[in-house]
Amino acid sequence: MELSTQKDIQPPILPADEKVVSPWMEAWRSFRKNKLALIGSIIVLFFILLAVFAPVIAPQGINEQMLSKRLQAPSSEHWFGTDDFGRDIFSRVIYGARISLWVGFLAVMGSIVVGCLLGVVAGYYGKWVDAIISRVFDIMLAFPSILLAIAIVAVLGPSLRNALIAIAVINIPNFGRLIRSRVLSVKQEEYIMAAKAVGMSNSRILFKHVLPNSMAPIIVQGTLAIATAIIEAAALGFLGLGAEAPNPEWGKMLADAKAYLVQAPWTMIFPGLAIMLTVLGFNLMGDGLRDALDPRMKN
Repeated sequence: MELSTQKDIQPPILPADEKVVSPWMEAWRSFRKNKLALIGSIIVLFFILLAVFAPVIAPQGINEQMLSKRLQAPSSEHWFGTDDFGRDIFSRVIYGARISLWVGFLAVMGSIVVGCLLGVVAGYYGKWVDAIISRVFDIMLAFPSILLAIAIVAVLGPSLRNALIAIAVINIPNFGRLIRSRVLSVKQEEYIMAAKAVGMSNSRILFKHVLPNSMAPIIVQGTLAIATAIIEAAALGFLGLGAEAPNPEWGKMLADAKAYLVQAPWTMIFPGLAIMLTVLGFNLMGDGLRDALDPRMKN
């Protein structure tokens, strides 16, 4: 009886077209499949391009007054009509995108930096440090955000810069609590314990391991927070606590046009549409990023 020879055991061969996909590439593929998120991204990109190329696109100067043409309806010469000083509303809306996006981005970036630093410290060190920082966040969140912003601007003085500071301050607790919850989860992972075991410093662990693995929710929250910041800046401008005349800030434009709502409704319609579309774009894009970056939202 012949003994059967043992065949050589070879490892399985993966298909040639199968490649290892990074989590960020997988998130991008998921994001591209979301049509509403792509629409939101197109809207955001459109307003960013308007802001960047405002001097090229705007047909007239934002402060160029023509009293003989005041409160004219939209026409081929003035696409969005003119305001009570005869200024071209189309040009002012375009330049207003610069102010609103600038306030939104800078305010949110400031909130992310300060909020993440406080949240990381609170979540990583815990004990009395966590207790103090968390109580400060709770106190700030106890006030309605717009009322807290009004109080801060009232103390600092009405101006666009102070409105930006106020918007940044009121959003700090949102990012702080978000990053704190992520740090509490991440610091229990085995690779964090291994880093501590080999003697890695706390600062290196925080900035090399903890923060990079906590950025996904921050990106999503930051995108949504920009939309909120734009609304808050417009609200402060409408109340006379934000941008001052003759700056073409959308909220300030609405405040100046409220007296002509019946006589010249276009003076309020177009700045209002600009606010609505910009906020809609950031919200749609933020929802798409949340679905792409949050594993719990995947099938």
